[in-house]
Amino acid sequence: MLTTSTELFAKALAEKYALGAFNVNNLEIIQGIMEGCRAKNAPVILQVSAGARQYAGPVFLRKLIEGAAEIYPEIPVVFHLDHGEDFEICKDCIDNGFTSVMIDGSKHPFEENIELTKKVVDYAHAKGVVVEGELGKLEGIEDDVKVASGEGSYTDPDQAAEFVEKTGVDSLAVAIGTSHGAYKFPPEVEAKLDFERCQKISELVKIPLVLHGASSVLQDFVAEINEFGGKVENSKGVPEEAITEASKYGVAKVNIDTDIRLGMTAAMRKNLAEMPDNFDVRKPLGAARDAVQKMVEHKIDILGCAGKI
Repeated sequence: MLTTSTELFAKALAEKYALGAFNVNNLEIIQGIMEGCRAKNAPVILQVSAGARQYAGPVFLRKLIEGAAEIYPEIPVVFHLDHGEDFEICKDCIDNGFTSVMIDGSKHPFEENIELTKKVVDYAHAKGVVVEGELGKLEGIEDDVKVASGEGSYTDPDQAAEFVEKTGVDSLAVAIGTSHGAYKFPPEVEAKLDFERCQKISELVKIPLVLHGASSVLQDFVAEINEFGGKVENSKGVPEEAITEASKYGVAKVNIDTDIRLGMTAAMRKNLAEMPDNFDVRKPLGAARDAVQKMVEHKIDILGCAGKI
């Protein structure tokens, strides 16, 4: 069933676990995620980026997600826009069935970010839709979101409190050391998140926090990709123990995109290599779907949201 994140986040904060927010681009990804959630009895956030909307088309994605909610009625599904870049995109999604939207004004100066986010919040709340804002900049690349190394900035706790008070936003994406993409940290660098900052922000804003760029870049996937002809070298993500730890400091939503891409790519490369005479596209896509399900089940355990329906 389609729902907003309000009650799901409240339960997550109270019991100190986080919800998985998985980016979707096609049928197989959605099927794999939903089967993983059914197996683990977990609620889920299915989120759509600008790149996904360009690739699959807004109507196709909406119908696929509505279909998933119908086929899996026992699973609470939040239909979320990831990284909405302006009011018009958010409005279009709000008017067309999304139950949650993110307005990413982090590229703007602080006051402009507040003005833009509040405009989206006012429109969304009138329609019963919840809003995620963002303060601080994550480095890395995800679809149209590109922030060069050295140009990121951590979220300031005092600014976060002012931002939330002036916008009325429902949740806040924070920058505490994560980054987009598969190359989050150099191989020689120990990956750490600033949980002290995260806790201070949580205490001041008193709303759910969100981690973007939180894929762990599972090395089994990387190894399999490289074994079968890929070149995903020196990739490193956020340690899974850090993702588990984050829920102790007000994080109720963790975004996962890169790990889905890596899992699917690994499965398809392996399938194509082992079945060179096959031309039935359902074989590699089916293998990719199975990989997504296994990865989602694993992530649900890491996030602590198994059995939370």
